Amino acid sequence: MRMQTLLLSALIALPLLARAADEPNKQQNKMAMCNQEASDKKGPERKAFMSDCLKNKKKAQQEKMTTCNKDAAGKKGDERKAFMSECLKK
Repeated sequence: MRMQTLLLSALIALPLLARAADEPNKQQNKMAMCNQEASDKKGPERKAFMSDCLKNKKKAQQEKMTTCNKDAAGKKGDERKAFMSECLKK
């Protein structure tokens, strides 16, 4: 019985893990955006650009979070969660 439960759990989890592995994470998304912007650069210039680009993307996200948090003042629960989600997508 215990083995059957383990097997069933594994069968359910495998497709979810496979789907999660296919989706790019935030770092991969930032890297892709910066790579696209750096397509005309080479060598040390490209390296410096990529470094700055990746740092600036992080700062921009932090600034966005701060702004959204201020704008979400007074909202609670699901309303706040929905607001933050939409605000951070902008």
